[in-house]
Amino acid sequence: MNTMLVFSTVYTLALLFVSTKAEPNSKSCNEVRAAYSSKGFNVNDVPNKGVHEFFRELLDNAEHSLNDMFVRTYGLMYVHNAELFKHFFQELKRYYVSGSGAVNLDSMLSDFWEDLLERMFQLVNVQYEFSDAYMECVSRHTEQLKPFGDVPRKLRLQLTRAFVAARTFTRGLALMPEVVNKVSTVSASPSCVRAAMKMLYCPYCKGQVALKPCQNYCLNVMRGCLANQADLDTEWNNFLDAMLSLAERLEGPFNFESVMDPIDVKISDAIMNMQENSMQVSQKVFQGCGQPKPGNGFRSRRSVKETGFTGRFRPYSPDARPTTAAGTSLDRLTTDVKKRLKHAKKFWSTLPESVCAGERITSRDDCWNGTAKSRYESVVMGNGLANQVSNPDVEVDITKPDVVIRSQIAVLKEMTSWLKAAHSGNDISIDQDEDGSGGQESGSGCDSPSCEADRDIYFSIPPTPINPRVFKVVHQETTGGDRMAHGSMALALCGLTLALLAPHWR
Repeated sequence: MNTMLVFSTVYTLALLFVSTKAEPNSKSCNEVRAAYSSKGFNVNDVPNKGVHEFFRELLDNAEHSLNDMFVRTYGLMYVHNAELFKHFFQELKRYYVSGSGAVNLDSMLSDFWEDLLERMFQLVNVQYEFSDAYMECVSRHTEQLKPFGDVPRKLRLQLTRAFVAARTFTRGLALMPEVVNKVSTVSASPSCVRAAMKMLYCPYCKGQVALKPCQNYCLNVMRGCLANQADLDTEWNNFLDAMLSLAERLEGPFNFESVMDPIDVKISDAIMNMQENSMQVSQKVFQGCGQPKPGNGFRSRRSVKETGFTGRFRPYSPDARPTTAAGTSLDRLTTDVKKRLKHAKKFWSTLPESVCAGERITSRDDCWNGTAKSRYESVVMGNGLANQVSNPDVEVDITKPDVVIRSQIAVLKEMTSWLKAAHSGNDISIDQDEDGSGGQESGSGCDSPSCEADRDIYFSIPPTPINPRVFKVVHQETTGGDRMAHGSMALALCGLTLALLAPHWR
């Protein structure tokens, strides 16, 4: 079987035939599911954990690289101020994990540059004594002074769009098995069980044990049984399109790796810019905040060179993309993920075709049509709940869509809106706070085609804020009678599964 067929068949089992909670028959169903999971693609094969670990490791590597290089370049002057940079990376990691609900990235970066300016300003003006009030005045003028050149602005834009894209992409990967697991709790209806049993076992009662169901007959039964699941297909495909589009961003202008790997060089460039312009910056501060008092213990004026801000790091080459312990570079990782995402397209609408294939189904005229050995004359229904109103083989109540599946359609819509916002560099809350609160939007939009060509651009005006809602699935308690009915359906459907699919794993 090809990859898509195996993928679909595995989850046909998970969603339909193994969806109930019957204890006596779970072993047989699990064996069928395990047999097919071991043979092909699986939703859980999408490497969400590997992608998440990759991004976390890039953060760790960037921190270690900056520490090693700054120790060699700035010596004790860096060591005495290392907690500033440690806190910087701690906040970046918190933002990656928990989003804007935990860390306001703009404020955090502003605080970092202000704190760095205060420390450097005192180091290059060691002959003066500065009060706390004076240093607050210096901090208030950081934006106007621009002591670090254009580095803070560029780094803020690069970090914002890269982090938003990375966080949203990993959340999207995690959502796929979540949706499948939710939908797998949906039980088959009694009319579906009757239709499936009739299709598979009624020929035995007539002594025609070798008679196979007609393919179109099987399709009508399965499309009736999977009517609600098929309605997921549109939003599922929209979600996958948004994931693939965001993956393109991760490979191009929002590349997390190309932002984090040279961050030590960027911060060093900012420090060097402050060093080279220290006299002009100091004069502007003195004009705006007043002339400071000479320090009491000052012996002789030290030059800027003696303060420790010397040397530059090696120039960064974006072509030198190292692999990490997580396994691969970002480009290769996203290429692999994109391939898997494309295989998942049209997953729900192809479930009936995946089941109605193989040696136990036939497209010939001498097949079981539900009543006799003859051609199946009925029209094959389309996919989805609305198309089952005239299904000749499965009675489907199209006025009562399944609440679990409808809730997952809403979840997919919401996630798609997040992905589209991230594609433009905007962060709408996917905050994972303990109270589940969220809803804020931040970031910088990037809708113009120039985003693809220019990694260091000004963003266009952000789009209208999106206010997604959180949809929760309401689980109803089942009675003893319900559990007994579920057990009967599990027994019947697992038998159907084994009969239909057993030839594939011989």
